[in-house]
Amino acid sequence: MTEKFTTLRGTAVPLLRANIDTDAILPSRFLTRINETGKDGFGGFLFGDWRFEKDEKTPKPEFILSAPEYQAAKILLARDNFGCGSSREHAVWALKGYGIRCVIAPSFGEIFFNNCFKNMVLPVVLPEDAVVGIAAQVDAGHRELTVDLDAQTVTAPDGTTHAFAIDAARKDALLKGLDAIGVTLAGWDKIKAWQDADRVKRPWNYLD
Repeated sequence: MTEKFTTLRGTAVPLLRANIDTDAILPSRFLTRINETGKDGFGGFLFGDWRFEKDEKTPKPEFILSAPEYQAAKILLARDNFGCGSSREHAVWALKGYGIRCVIAPSFGEIFFNNCFKNMVLPVVLPEDAVVGIAAQVDAGHRELTVDLDAQTVTAPDGTTHAFAIDAARKDALLKGLDAIGVTLAGWDKIKAWQDADRVKRPWNYLD
C-alpha cells in the first residue's frame, strides 16, 4: 500500500517544451544515488542541467522552477512526447521526489508513461490547445488546478473542466494506493482458491 491518488489540488508549473526526455528530467550522472525520496534525493536534481549552474547548487534564475511561486508545484504542464528517451524510472522518482504528482501533456513517451503509474504519479493526456490554454491562465497568475481522478477531470483556474481517459485497472490501483505487489495481493483469495483446486487435481506438483 502506498500513497493514494484521489483529488489533487495544487500549483501547476508550465514547462511548454516538446520532447523533454528523461535525461533532461534527471541527468544520467545522478543515477548512482540511492535516496529516491524528497528534494534531497532525486527530487533535488530534477531538471538538473536546466535548473542549476555547473556547481549543481546555484539555481539559474531564468528557469521556471527557480521562481518562488513555482517551487511548491504539484502539477507539471508540458507539450508533446514528454518523458521520451531512455527507460530510466529515476526520471519519475525525481518528479515525485520534488513533489510533482501529476504531469499533463498531449502525449508521453510510452515507457515513462507506464513508469508513472508504478510510482503513483498520474500522467494526464489532454489536447494541446487545452494544455496551452491552461498554461496561459497559470502564466497570468492563476496557478491552482484541480485533478479529480475519480471523475477523470482537470479543472482549470477559470473553472473550465477537461475530461481525460485512463485505463480502468490503473485508475483503480491509483485510487486505492496499490503498487504492482499490492494489486497482486488484492487478488490473493482468487489465487489461493486456484492453488487449492490445483493441489487436488495435481498433488504430485506440490512438495508439501
